[in-house]
Amino acid sequence: MSMLRHPGTSGTAEVFQHIALLYRDDDEYVTACAAVVEKALARGDPALVAVPRRGADLIRERLGPKSAAVAFKDMSVAGRNPGRIIPGVLLAFAAAHAGHRVWIIGESIWSGRSGVEYPACAAHDALINVAFAGRRAAILCPYDVSRLDPAVIADAHRTHPLVQDGTDARASPAYTDPLETAAAFDLPLPQPPCDAATCVFAEVGELPLVRAFLAGQAASAGLGARRTTELLIAVNELATNTTEHTLGPGRLTVWAESGSLVCQLDDTGRIADPLAGRMPPPYNATHGRGLLVVNELADLVRVHRHASGTGFRLHFDLVTR
Repeated sequence: MSMLRHPGTSGTAEVFQHIALLYRDDDEYVTACAAVVEKALARGDPALVAVPRRGADLIRERLGPKSAAVAFKDMSVAGRNPGRIIPGVLLAFAAAHAGHRVWIIGESIWSGRSGVEYPACAAHDALINVAFAGRRAAILCPYDVSRLDPAVIADAHRTHPLVQDGTDARASPAYTDPLETAAAFDLPLPQPPCDAATCVFAEVGELPLVRAFLAGQAASAGLGARRTTELLIAVNELATNTTEHTLGPGRLTVWAESGSLVCQLDDTGRIADPLAGRMPPPYNATHGRGLLVVNELADLVRVHRHASGTGFRLHFDLVTR
């Protein structure tokens, strides 16, 4: 099968390949995904299937006993927040198999994703190209053409250098610079409700008051004890950065929305690195993990950079998934 053969080359390229798989039914989905896994296994390379549970069950059934040699992750859990997929799923798998070419099926966008989540998902797909540039890896990203909005499919052509619609991958004429594409999904955040609770702070000594305010809002919304602790850790990371690295005060706004407790922190700081929170720092680094922690703990993180600073919006599901 020539699916992972880069246009204009012979044989399977060892360079990084990032492919959007456009499928229309279960048979197309499982046939293409199983072919990638079987190619990896035939080469003695590690393979990861990171897709929602239903897709994983289909792929396991098609692979049969071969599935025992494959790593599986439920993307609806591991990738609930798109911001944690690159560090916690993709790079973690590559690091665990250093020295090998890794083969990954990563389905980060499915019909159950909400419009609120989508900009973070699309930016994630674009930034994969930056995070994996020069790495020995092949990542196939399935897109359900029968259920996803045509605009989402058009975006897949923009975020993936290669597109597969059938058996072979071809270069995508719509593919553009991944950093520019990711920046295009850095969209303004909708305005918080006018009756949302707010807390303004400026000094590190005020952080205990910020945490007390947040704990009270979490209790009123019915957020569980474990998730409240994780919420406090995540927001404290952001608030600490505000007090240490910005000139103006920070504003924390909290409200309940569509089954989530939403916390927005606005400050005057700027984030220059588009991969901040997605690339683990060196193991001996003494800083640089704050946004990684935030992405790991929250169910969704939206970040908007604007002329006056940065807005961080964190969602924590009120119902445990």
